[in-house]
Amino acid sequence: MDYLNYAYPVAAVIAAYLLGSLSFAVIVSRVMGLKDPRSYGSHNPGATNVLRSGSKTAAVVTLLLDALKGWLPVVLVKWFGKDFGLEDGTLAAVAFAAFLGHLFPLFFGFKGGKGVATAAGALLGVDWLLGLATLATWLIVAWFTRFSSAASMASAAFAPIFYLMGDRVVWYSERSVLLAIFMISMLLVVRHKDNINKLLAGTESRLTFGKPRTK
Repeated sequence: MDYLNYAYPVAAVIAAYLLGSLSFAVIVSRVMGLKDPRSYGSHNPGATNVLRSGSKTAAVVTLLLDALKGWLPVVLVKWFGKDFGLEDGTLAAVAFAAFLGHLFPLFFGFKGGKGVATAAGALLGVDWLLGLATLATWLIVAWFTRFSSAASMASAAFAPIFYLMGDRVVWYSERSVLLAIFMISMLLVVRHKDNINKLLAGTESRLTFGKPRTK
């Protein structure tokens, strides 16, 4: 029936948004008996702020689950979408919806995190090489600058470029996916506006790798 042509894509997008709305930083912290990450540090419900609680386990679990909620709806559309008439447009919308869910979670007063892990998961779902290239960009920039925010923004800037460089890009069939990646990248940079101000002021916190150096 004709209405199913619209029902399945709409249902997929709504489901992706609701999954994205699960703020795992808050959920994991509650389950593990930790303070609400919105009450300390940067007040951002994300893995980096959860790490400030002192629990590396909670931070890693949060990171993985936040990435999973971006990856899962995308790959489900890729694997099973064609059976329900779901094409590239739906895949793009689902990726963007999961990301928006993290930024503006329905279940947590529409106050979410910056979306770095969820965006990474969505990119891995779109194409694993795209995801790996973007993650590699994050690691390289983070290693040399020691700024997570700078690494996140650099990765966001390069993600659409990496997609365009891929052999699979055909403008007329996958422009919706490119648009979704571009919008995700733009929103990631916007969500880091406070970090940009701190970087310019020289007050941004640096990452540490391994054991602290002794004097």
